[in-house]
Amino acid sequence: MTPSALTDQGVAELVPGVLFIDEVHMLDIECFTFLNRTLESALSPIVVFATNRGVCTIRGTDVLAPHGIPVDLLDRMLIIRTMPYSLEEMVQIVSIRAETEGIQVEEEALVSMGEIGARTSLRYAVQLLTPSSIIAKTSGRDSISAVDVEEVDELFKDAKASARLLAKSEGYLS
Repeated sequence: MTPSALTDQGVAELVPGVLFIDEVHMLDIECFTFLNRTLESALSPIVVFATNRGVCTIRGTDVLAPHGIPVDLLDRMLIIRTMPYSLEEMVQIVSIRAETEGIQVEEEALVSMGEIGARTSLRYAVQLLTPSSIIAKTSGRDSISAVDVEEVDELFKDAKASARLLAKSEGYLS
């Protein structure tokens, strides 16, 4: 399908600017064909792809490719490798998020969340803020302590820990 056919059908719209596509490995071959042709048009946007996959199958095909992106499109890209956040950066990010949400957090709890983020993911560490705040408030405190963070971390599982538990459960996913 051509880019103009997709835009005529209302399936896609081409506008100048920046297009950010997260989880690009989830796109299928038709989407990549559209994007490839779009990049050759006069209204071509700047396209930023984000993915955390290595070599995987391009959806809609049996072809294995780096990041699940067709090689002809991959050849036109500038790839920027990102590095994981350090413990200090995670603590700072959680602190900023807590401040933005108006949540009081003790320094020890911030360090605990940073360590949890380093072990699991930054997303999981940030997601601990709300339940930790609820536990602190039900205990009669205005700020989150390290004990609250530990309790919440025991109650919930990050994605990797959950996947490991499911893998150990015989017959659960079969």
